[in-house]
Amino acid sequence: MARLILVLLAIWLVLTVAGILIEGLFWLAVVGGGLFLATVIWSRFRNR
Repeated sequence: MARLILVLLAIWLVLTVAGILIEGLFWLAVVGGGLFLATVIWSRFRNR
């Protein structure tokens, strides 16, 4: 399960950085950042 969470976090981080670097894809940065935060919160509650 930890491997899945790490892979998801890496994917969301790459999408966020791509959205920031490519000006027309700002929405991708917002979506990637939101998914990154959601995954972190989900993993915190899941591991308790």
